[in-house]
Amino acid sequence: MTGIDIDKILKLAPSPAYVVDLGRLRHNLAILDEVQKRSGAKILMAMKAFSMWSVFPIIRETLQGVCASSPWEARLGREEFGREVHSFAAAFKEKDVVELLSISNHLVFNSFNQLERFRLLWEKERGRVSVGLRVNPEHSEGHTPIYDPCAPASRLGIPRAEFEGRSLAGVEGLHFHTLCEQLFEPLERTARAFEEKFGEFLPRMKWLNLGGGHHITREGYDIDALVELVTYFREKYDLEVYLEPGEAIAIGTGILVGEVLDVVHNELDIAILDVSATCHMPDTLEMPYRPDIEGGFTPAEKAHTYRLGGPSCLAGDIIGDWSFDRPLHVGDRLAFLDMAHYTMVKTTTFNGIQHPAICTYEPQTGELRVVRSFGYEDFKSRLS
Repeated sequence: MTGIDIDKILKLAPSPAYVVDLGRLRHNLAILDEVQKRSGAKILMAMKAFSMWSVFPIIRETLQGVCASSPWEARLGREEFGREVHSFAAAFKEKDVVELLSISNHLVFNSFNQLERFRLLWEKERGRVSVGLRVNPEHSEGHTPIYDPCAPASRLGIPRAEFEGRSLAGVEGLHFHTLCEQLFEPLERTARAFEEKFGEFLPRMKWLNLGGGHHITREGYDIDALVELVTYFREKYDLEVYLEPGEAIAIGTGILVGEVLDVVHNELDIAILDVSATCHMPDTLEMPYRPDIEGGFTPAEKAHTYRLGGPSCLAGDIIGDWSFDRPLHVGDRLAFLDMAHYTMVKTTTFNGIQHPAICTYEPQTGELRVVRSFGYEDFKSRLS
């Protein structure tokens, strides 16, 4: 989280709160803009990872649009981003297709069954909406099965064998999405596997979407190689090439501010916080992973080790174990790092636990702005 004034944010922010640093956001966008300019790629923002629409005016200055996984995401992208909208889901209801055709530029189907079932609908919009198919290169680079679209028996993407005897009439693009939080080399290997299986169809296509999961703005990403790969597909097949990262836009931009509510002891010291694994950072349970904490270290590395847990009644609402230079006390603030992507979009109000405020921090002025705070009515309105 280089460049973020975490101490100042901890003093200014309410707790709990997600805080997005606008300086770091602009830093990431500058890298993505370089990729666009050098390669000719069009980069979209994956809303499934980051949908903080109050900062869309900053992002749309650089990126070409959004990719959406549902009519609601597509509508939010159309209303608040205002550029291209590319939509895909594992399957659609008819009413979804009708709505998406009215607000999308690209609509991608996950099967030939859906392509043909809704042909009469989308063919009416040809010329305004470009239709594509998501393919499965059957080349797995994922380390965690739950996030691997090419895992055995995956429901995502059409395998090459399914193309036999099928009509591609009206199909203008192919889309694959196989990566998760990865650098360039897995994309290079996947692109090779994709071209070997599906390259014969590319000369008749107008566009190719390389999906997301690319950590383009992470230190160590081979941007030169990415530019070369995009240029290769654009020039060889005369295609428009799209990338749709979500995390690359938000990497390192946000922290989750939490506060110690109590410290108890049961075989080890346990600090109970006002932030919850299950409510506010569910990937710590689903993936699972251990987020970084400013001033936090591996257990026993420093003098004082704690298990950090949330306030919910879920016994497994455990964020993880860390050690610190000094003891934790009630009222201490902690900053969980890299908490902008796949956090706000996945939160719940389970147990009626307070939802974190959503904030921005402008390093140029030192201003922290509470964009949205949540109260009882937000909890009540989700129920009936």
